[in-house]
Amino acid sequence: MTLLTIENLSIALPKGADRALAVKDVSFTLDKGEILCIVGESGSGKSMSANALMGLLPEGVTPADGRILFEGRDLLSLGEDDMLALRGHDISMIFQEPLSALNPLMRIGDQIAEVFEAHNILTPSERRARALELLHEVGLPDPETTIRAYPFQLSGGQRQRVVIAMALALEPKILIADEPTTALDVTTQAQILDLIEDLRRKHGMAVLFITHDFGVVADIADRVIVMQSGEVVETGEADTVLLNPTHPYTRALLDAIPGLSFRESDKSAAPPILSVRDLSMTFTSRSSGLFRKPRVVKAVQEAGFDLHQGETIGIVGESGSGKSTLGRCLVRLLKPQQGVVEIGGQDISKLTGDTLRRHRRRIQMVFQDPFSSLNPRARIGTILTEGLIAYGTDKPTARKKAAELLTLVGLDPSAMDRFPHEFSGGQRQRIGIARALALEPEVIIADEAVSALDVSIQAQVLDLLADLRDRLNLSMIFITHDLRVAAQVCDRIIVMQEGRMVEFGPCAQVLGAPQTDYTRSLLDAIPGKAHEEALAAQKEARS
Repeated sequence: MTLLTIENLSIALPKGADRALAVKDVSFTLDKGEILCIVGESGSGKSMSANALMGLLPEGVTPADGRILFEGRDLLSLGEDDMLALRGHDISMIFQEPLSALNPLMRIGDQIAEVFEAHNILTPSERRARALELLHEVGLPDPETTIRAYPFQLSGGQRQRVVIAMALALEPKILIADEPTTALDVTTQAQILDLIEDLRRKHGMAVLFITHDFGVVADIADRVIVMQSGEVVETGEADTVLLNPTHPYTRALLDAIPGLSFRESDKSAAPPILSVRDLSMTFTSRSSGLFRKPRVVKAVQEAGFDLHQGETIGIVGESGSGKSTLGRCLVRLLKPQQGVVEIGGQDISKLTGDTLRRHRRRIQMVFQDPFSSLNPRARIGTILTEGLIAYGTDKPTARKKAAELLTLVGLDPSAMDRFPHEFSGGQRQRIGIARALALEPEVIIADEAVSALDVSIQAQVLDLLADLRDRLNLSMIFITHDLRVAAQVCDRIIVMQEGRMVEFGPCAQVLGAPQTDYTRSLLDAIPGKAHEEALAAQKEARS
């Protein structure tokens, strides 16, 4: 039974963009109980198509042609009151970033209850009871505690489960999931995918799943639509599209997925550039009640390793494992309570004031979200030169160096006169890399530097980092939750669990022959693993 039919949908951008089409003549159907995945890079039109279904297009962006038929009604012809009644009740949406989708000032229970209140359903006590049921259904531990919590008190995976609970509150017929697992670690991602699959079977709803990750597609999709530049370029059954793609763009997306092929390199003969010994970091939260004890979190416990000249060490683990905290201690954004961090024989873990400032240039960081880490009101030239100027370089020399850095990371020097919002996500990440290189550091720490990027852009940034490491003989700490990425770029890998290093060794050893159940569980949770094995078998049969 077909629930949704999209016929020749075109969506026009604002007049300032000369009415260019963001979506061009898109047609597809969605059947009851089906999971349909829409795949494509940023700007392909996949999220714009989903927003059109919900009547949530940005201001000035309007449907230019076509129809969206839901149970015989054209959604594009409905007024706002009719769309308000339909949203949540018949069609619900899970957004990519749950922290921005949730109200930070409202408790979780109140936010779920608000869904019923908006549709004038149930009494206040019934709304709370139903909220508890939903929290239990989506697998959140201790719903009685969670219902009183605020969003910031939950992990990313828990927040995403809350958003799913809100989307399921009125038992919709169609669930739209817009990149709901992009920023999650592999085990949490696997749990969310299993949850969506279970809920689909239990409620019989259709799922429109938007993603750029073909591994996710391989795990859950019945059918696949591939979009490029606002157009559908390929569609078909999931197995057919994944194993026998017909369009060059689909093949390029599949080829860009990093595999579990291990980097074979031994840098142990090179001198250590960074030495870490017995590093520990503990956070203590304030007590939330008169008789409650402060919560103590041992984020990093007695970490220790050597990073050699020209080597890349990966740090992997789930959210909350301590990997980002460890990275921030190394770069001295956090001051560890215990341990030693030596660069060139100098322990920087205890330094303060001007002495610390002089050593900061030796170790620099590339952040996960380049948009939030770049000053939106500063031009790129200012962003790249302010560090150099702060360390005594005159402005003309600093601007010349900035132009050279932009060329080094594959951007035109004219980018210096533009603002961060004028660049794509991949371009902004290249700017972040250029900024990290400006002070000619001995160590670069990349904290989830490619996790939010499309697979093809991700591949370009990974190639850039590898090229810079080899050309400049850089040493790198690469923090990631993506084991495929770690396998591609790292010489050795640290696996962290609950603040402890549970495994450490060469990439091929840790990922090829893991010694702990925890590492094995991370490997088993990689999306699309079965598809990768099928592809390998297919290639072997052909040879």
